[in-house]
Amino acid sequence: MTSPQPPTCVYMLRCADGSFYTGLTRRPMEERLSEHNSGAVEGYTTRRRPVELVWCEEFHHATDAIAAERRIKKWSRRKKIALIRGDWDALKQAAKKNFKRPG
Repeated sequence: MTSPQPPTCVYMLRCADGSFYTGLTRRPMEERLSEHNSGAVEGYTTRRRPVELVWCEEFHHATDAIAAERRIKKWSRRKKIALIRGDWDALKQAAKKNFKRPG
C-alpha cells in the first residue's frame, strides 16, 4: 500500500512591485514562501521581493492543481484581485467577455 501524497497547494503572491505570482507546491506553504523571500530559487519573484502570500488553495489531485495554476496565470489582474478577496460576484463579472453583436 502506498502512502497518500500530500495535497498540492496553488498559491498567489503579491510582489513588492504590486504584481502577482501564481505557483504551486507540495511542501509546507511557509517553507515555499520563505524560499521566495530569500531568493533561494531564481525566477520571477527574485527581483520583486519581498513577497506576501495573498491566496492559497489545497488540491488533493496534482492534476487539478496544475490545471488551476495554469488557468489563474492567464487571468486578468481584476480577476485575480476578486479571487484574493473571495468576491465571487466580482469574479463572475470579470470573467464576462464583452462581445459586440453584429447588427
